[in-house]
Amino acid sequence: MGGHAGRGHARDSAFREFYVARVSGLRATAYLLCGDWHLAEDLVQAAFTKLYLAWQRVQAYEHLDQYVRRILVRTFLSERRRASRREHPVDQVPDAGLSGWMGGLDTGADRGAEERLILLAALAVLPPRQRAVLVLRFWEDLSVGQTAELLRVSTGSVKTHTSRGLATLRVHLGDLNVLAAEAAL
Repeated sequence: MGGHAGRGHARDSAFREFYVARVSGLRATAYLLCGDWHLAEDLVQAAFTKLYLAWQRVQAYEHLDQYVRRILVRTFLSERRRASRREHPVDQVPDAGLSGWMGGLDTGADRGAEERLILLAALAVLPPRQRAVLVLRFWEDLSVGQTAELLRVSTGSVKTHTSRGLATLRVHLGDLNVLAAEAAL
């Protein structure tokens, strides 16, 4: 009887360690995907719930970070299909520089809330798949191949979504230098 309880405690302890180490980064990724801190919290909670339910089977996976990131992105995409009502597009994005696009999201850097709001508004106009690809490629710093594997699409699809997403951002951000901002994203 004690053996089962001990294994359960060890499993829960390992999950707890994984959660504490990853929750902050996944929360930032979720926020970039959805642009809403409350929804980001819900997405992260759903992702970790799904991970916990599979924890006994998957905890030894070599690429557990990629696995939970895949759960998060798929949960986001699934939620977007069901809940387009949560997006409230704006007619015009305020005009300002984007020297530090993502500065301050869990990095401690203070690069201007206005710049982050402008970027988030621009990301909000992207279709969910394009937004997911851009966040994975430039925020999570995944390669084309890693992004394709995580989303279970071809590398060509990732390249297409990246190209189209950046083109849409260029339109919505006007004359701002999107290419220079990519490095900061």
